[in-house]
Amino acid sequence: QVQLVESGGGLVQAGGSLRLSCTASGRTFNRETVAWFRQAPGSEREFVAALFRGTSGIYYADSVKGRFTISRDNAKTTVYLQMNSLRPEDTGVYYCALDSRLILSSIYDSRQYDYWGQGTQVTVSS
Repeated sequence: QVQLVESGGGLVQAGGSLRLSCTASGRTFNRETVAWFRQAPGSEREFVAALFRGTSGIYYADSVKGRFTISRDNAKTTVYLQMNSLRPEDTGVYYCALDSRLILSSIYDSRQYDYWGQGTQVTVSS
């Protein structure tokens, strides 16, 4: 069983920055796919960014390309989502997700992930 814990959310003005963190209790991130999804009220959970099979590939939603950066620390204990130039439409609950068996075409589908964190709220005011 993998327990994921997100942190770093908060309230920020448009144009500001936040850095989200995701840790896995009692273990390091190895060759799994780790992704960030977000969900706004009344909307479906949507893909934001992913590290595919460790660091084999980095993928972003078009809506965040050039503004968000996903990364992993050298100790492989934390996956980050650096969010710059935030917009009100970035508001939502951000979730960290992990799966060890995904193929590349599946990383954008939230239903394919086995493990999820509890989420952290990000609110961007205009």
